[in-house]
Amino acid sequence: MPPRLLLPASLIVLLAGASAWTQETAAAREGGQDSIAASAGEFVARPIFWTQDQTPADFLEMAGRHTKARWRALFRPRLPLTPSTDRCKTGFTLGSLIGESFLIWEAGDAQQFRNNNQDIVACCRTLGMGERILPRLMAQAKMAEMDEWKDLRQEIIDGHQEIMRILREQQDEDLAILVGIGAWMRSLEIVSKLVVETPEVDKRPLCIGSPALLALLRQDFATLSEPTRRSALLQPLITLLSDLERTWGNLKSGAPTQSMVAGTHERLRSVMEELTLK
Repeated sequence: MPPRLLLPASLIVLLAGASAWTQETAAAREGGQDSIAASAGEFVARPIFWTQDQTPADFLEMAGRHTKARWRALFRPRLPLTPSTDRCKTGFTLGSLIGESFLIWEAGDAQQFRNNNQDIVACCRTLGMGERILPRLMAQAKMAEMDEWKDLRQEIIDGHQEIMRILREQQDEDLAILVGIGAWMRSLEIVSKLVVETPEVDKRPLCIGSPALLALLRQDFATLSEPTRRSALLQPLITLLSDLERTWGNLKSGAPTQSMVAGTHERLRSVMEELTLK
């Protein structure tokens, strides 16, 4: 199975409030600009346009353009030095740490990047691939130290893909899937916090990216083996994804409220805390 890190651009759309999903406008096609602006007092959340497949890095970058992002305030505390012996929990945590790498890249904080990479190394070693991925992670830390941020962005994306590939080569398909889901879930947690602090109603759908993204994550969850899928550890995750799909996919509910956004962030924060090594 190919890596599921990338989200096709055709799926990246924003909730359209009381109306159906809006289509790409001629102005957007000509100008190539993204917009989620409301118009004439009517709630309209327009699609976000991209020219390539989406990654969590693209999602954070787009969210930063539409919010007043204080990236460093969103860093999470360091994880315990000894990862969990539960391989599924470690795999999901590893994905969340990769999501954290994209956040740190936005902040441009070399020391924080090195700290986070140390936690990534600890998880990789627990999953039996430390020696294979360590040279790449060390090179990434060096790039951050040398302020090579432009090149580092793609390197983090490629490193994420390699981790998932190695896991699949080790016959750890479930762990590869959880790494991909973990990276997206951490990104959703980050962006939902940004949106909580953003007053504009037309920015609120950003907190879940799009119902299509939620559906894709739920589909990825469904590809896990039955024992993993039914494990007590992951029940909060699938419950959250299903609940968010129902909440944000209801086009009859009108413009999303601040309480919807706050509730979404709190649910994401709680589940991420439960499923990672905190």
